[in-house]
Amino acid sequence: MNLCLSLDRLDHQIARFGFQVEAVALDSGYLTIPICKGLSERQIFGVIAHRRYHSAIGLFPKLKFHYDSEQDRYICPNQKTLTYSTTDRKGYRSYKSDPETCSGCPLLEQCTRSKNSQKIHPTCMGGPQIKGQTKSCVCFRKKPLQKRKEKIERSFADSKQLHGLRYC
Repeated sequence: MNLCLSLDRLDHQIARFGFQVEAVALDSGYLTIPICKGLSERQIFGVIAHRRYHSAIGLFPKLKFHYDSEQDRYICPNQKTLTYSTTDRKGYRSYKSDPETCSGCPLLEQCTRSKNSQKIHPTCMGGPQIKGQTKSCVCFRKKPLQKRKEKIERSFADSKQLHGLRYC
């Protein structure tokens, strides 16, 4: 999916029909840096579903790692730090632990299964999430997403089921 194409399509709809768009509701596939930045530049409020990633069985969930905004780092359950490492092309920031420090940790088995004893903690949207919101233009609210599910997803389901567009 070309995400810039999605913003171009939105621009086309606004220009063609003269819509005064204040907010858009999107599914979780659109929760990316370029989409959020484009919506912010257009001063459009984005309501985007959040993907819930589950940790592997036996490993600490992401919530056990606390973010220290003053020093831009994460603190693990054993009070050791994960420092910022890099940002990938999709906008995910990676925080990594020191393998030498982690190799002797009593909580290592619950933290990571990596061979070099290093924990890598990716965060989405260019920063950590704070109570269901990111630092970008996105907010997760139930009512607009519920309306989207009723209006949009129903028509997609009808198209797939009734009009043979399942594999289109």
